[in-house]
Amino acid sequence: MTRLGALLRFAVRDLRGGLRGFRIFLACIALGVTAIVGVNATSRGLSDSLAEEGRRILGGDISFSLIHRQANPQEEAWLREQGKVSTIATMRAMARAGNGTPSLVELKAVDSSYPALGDVEIDSTQPLTQLLQPRNGLPGAIADAALQARFDLKPGDRFFLGDGEFEFRGTLLSEPDKLAGGIGFGPRVILSQDALQATGLLAPGSLIRWSYRILVEDRSGGTAPDPAIDTIMRAGEKAFPDAGWQVRTRNNVSPQFQKNIERFTQFLTLVGLTALIVGGVGVANAVRSFIDRRTPDFATLKSLGATGQDVFIVALTEVLLMSAAGIAIGMALGLALPFVISWGFGTIIPVPFKAAIYPTETMSGLLYGVLTTLAFSLGPIGRAHDLPVSALFRDRIDHRATRLRWRYLAMIGVVAALLIGTIVVLANDRRLALIYILSTFGGMALLRFVGIGIIALARRAPRSSNTALRMAVANIHRPGALTHSVVLALGLGLALLTTLTLIDINIRGQLRQGMPGQTPSFFFMDIQNRQTADFDAFMKTHAPDAKLERVPIMRGRLVQLNETRAENIKAKEDAAWVLEGDRGITYSADLPEGSTLTEGEWWPADYKGQPLVSMERDAANGLGVHVGDTLIVNVLGRNITAKVANLRAVNWRTMGINFVFVFSPNTFAGAPHTHLATATFADGDHGAQEVALLRDLAATFPTITSIRIKDTLEAVSKIADQLAFAIRGATGIALAAALLVLGGALAAGQRARIYDAVILKTLGATRRRLLSALVLEYSILGAATAVFGVLAGSIAAWAIMTRVMRVEDYSFAWGAASLGALAALVVSVVLGLAATVRILGQKPARHLRDL
Repeated sequence: MTRLGALLRFAVRDLRGGLRGFRIFLACIALGVTAIVGVNATSRGLSDSLAEEGRRILGGDISFSLIHRQANPQEEAWLREQGKVSTIATMRAMARAGNGTPSLVELKAVDSSYPALGDVEIDSTQPLTQLLQPRNGLPGAIADAALQARFDLKPGDRFFLGDGEFEFRGTLLSEPDKLAGGIGFGPRVILSQDALQATGLLAPGSLIRWSYRILVEDRSGGTAPDPAIDTIMRAGEKAFPDAGWQVRTRNNVSPQFQKNIERFTQFLTLVGLTALIVGGVGVANAVRSFIDRRTPDFATLKSLGATGQDVFIVALTEVLLMSAAGIAIGMALGLALPFVISWGFGTIIPVPFKAAIYPTETMSGLLYGVLTTLAFSLGPIGRAHDLPVSALFRDRIDHRATRLRWRYLAMIGVVAALLIGTIVVLANDRRLALIYILSTFGGMALLRFVGIGIIALARRAPRSSNTALRMAVANIHRPGALTHSVVLALGLGLALLTTLTLIDINIRGQLRQGMPGQTPSFFFMDIQNRQTADFDAFMKTHAPDAKLERVPIMRGRLVQLNETRAENIKAKEDAAWVLEGDRGITYSADLPEGSTLTEGEWWPADYKGQPLVSMERDAANGLGVHVGDTLIVNVLGRNITAKVANLRAVNWRTMGINFVFVFSPNTFAGAPHTHLATATFADGDHGAQEVALLRDLAATFPTITSIRIKDTLEAVSKIADQLAFAIRGATGIALAAALLVLGGALAAGQRARIYDAVILKTLGATRRRLLSALVLEYSILGAATAVFGVLAGSIAAWAIMTRVMRVEDYSFAWGAASLGALAALVVSVVLGLAATVRILGQKPARHLRDL
């Protein structure tokens, strides 16, 4: 213990000499830990805020919602027995200004008890109920600032919804239950349910959702506990099994939003781990450089009787102490990140985000930091164990690598296994974590072979007559060359940059660029049966060059597959969305356009037998559905049993009319429904014609909802831009780590470069010739690594887009990839010169005396 204490004291005292050589080490560790702790703490803050505010966001303890219809008297009576009930109705509709300007809006019709929890913020001192009351024969409405600006509304101005006329009473600033309604593609308008009745929008089959929110109290008048809420949910499903309602509780207010948080967190965490692992290469370089600089000190220790194990303990102690400083910096920055996000972006986050310090997330960053440090530093430290004193003193001119002892190899294996196990155990998606691990370490191994290949090619390259080129090639394959470190750091960084750049370009291309002549320009919803003939005639007159397609539409929810209830179906991740709430369904005598039959047969046009259904192929495969299986779908409160007759492949990218479920026409004979239509203009600019069509249709058919695809894609693109901002921020950390590693690798080779420069200058080499050799060396390394990085990143982006995101038309952006390769080349040359150009000014005499 006395000997160990002396070694530890020596290690601590040795660090008093400063942080020379450890700055990049600290930065690599701190960046990775910051990303992991910050992302996990922010995700935890969002999840906890969602859980804490779930009751207010939902507007109650439990919500029962129905599509197309209101609850019948028996259902409503049962709901009111459970607690205090408030009702809202939501739908999309077209609003019109006094001058006829139309706009898609998100309607919310509320009762007198809204909001049951929380507050609606309005730029008015009057309460919401008074603002919505009729005055001078006109009902009131409040609207989002976007609609106010679009229509240039002032309090007292009038606008139209369907067949109803409304008076604008105030600007809606915020609503407590906004998140529960999902993503909106138009400004919010709030009106009373009585006023909604007068708009003509409540026709049979209209796409409207009625939500019944219940506040449940316990016997003492307090909030009911979770078990009581779960009991009500099960009782409702048991009492009305065919109701077809969707049930949500305060603990499950937005399942899709929660799932998106988890997926987004998983992605950003993996990016943070990439930064940490890439930084691990920098740790290895820094430790190797540290051992090299401490050679005289360790030689002195061994000459005074210290063993190789003593040297290992001293070096490991110093590295762990420095890593502790880097981890502490990273943890501090990571813990501060949620508070920075709350301060800078709290107003645009859709939930009340509460920043806090989370010990579990902090400890995960600590664990990752320690394991990464050990995994990448044990090798360089362990090699100092068996170096004899004479070799250590002679190491400046006669460096020989020693074989790593088995004990250190075993230690590295144990630490690597712990790191991999930690990544898998702490991951939300363990399958994705395993793929990530295999990809990352596979990529590092591949880069190792790339480095070996570059060295082999340089060794076998013809001897050039150009002195600078000959020196550059020799530097690439000589003993102790930086080739492996440069290739690994630059290759990983460029591959990551290329992957994310190509994914971003392809996603935006999918959002912004349709297929000319195939992607619809408009969707028209809520077309009543009595309006179909007039609507078709209107379109032929006002848009004669547009292709019109119209189909019946209803909403239905999958209840059961064969003998398995929907909630018990083990769906694949890419098909789970089919089970989440209501889906659009239709019936058709003919195979829908844009579909290809892949299995089974289509029914005859005059089919009158057992109800049949055609299902989209990928969704069917994800749910385990086969031809001949039986489905039960709830439509309008009735359970419809149908046999799967065939499977279809659908080209969703055209955004045309197509459905997961298409039924035989006899299935819904006599059922109330509306129609959905699309209008597709040929290739070319039809902007003015589209705007005129939108205005004229809103005036002629005020109850038909028109959705312009261009406007919708812009709304989706805006959301994608916000996500891309966060992704680029996290990716920037990983790229910064790669640049640090590259800079550290180049800095680690300075000592050898000094003696090279000294010898060459002594033999007559000029600074210009030495500089030319350096530029050529780093250009060759940068160009070779850029080819691999672009190729690997392109393959990774292709795999993610086509295999994970199921995008059929992947586009390789040569321009962006080439720009990334050029950037890698410039970075490698600039950093290489920055790290070594100072060497060229060294005076030979001082260094020659040390040889």
